[in-house]
Amino acid sequence: MTDMTHDQLVWVELPAADLNRAKAFYEAVLETSLIENSDGPQTMHMIPSKGDSMCGHLYEGKPATAGDGPTPHFSTRSELTDAMERIKAAGGEVVSDPIPIPAAAFFYAKDTEGNSIAIFRYND
Repeated sequence: MTDMTHDQLVWVELPAADLNRAKAFYEAVLETSLIENSDGPQTMHMIPSKGDSMCGHLYEGKPATAGDGPTPHFSTRSELTDAMERIKAAGGEVVSDPIPIPAAAFFYAKDTEGNSIAIFRYND
């Protein structure tokens, strides 16, 4: 096995039937502003990460059906109960209680488009 110098997950693309609705959801849940990018064949909303980097984007497309597709995990610094409330207030659905693991805890949810996501918080 080789030593990893970079994260294994480099990028996530999330399809949205309603791009503006999805943008509002992720801005509320992640507590950040997404960055519009119209350089390509269609408009995307970029999800910022540390510093000046990006970790993914939203694009107009058809989300996976319930139970299908990947589940990207997004980190939060706030309490998971606060993140759960942001999910609900922004029109998403919380689908699990927090799940503790040795280094953190997370919960599963669905965004406004039906995509499966998880919100992850490292232990203090």
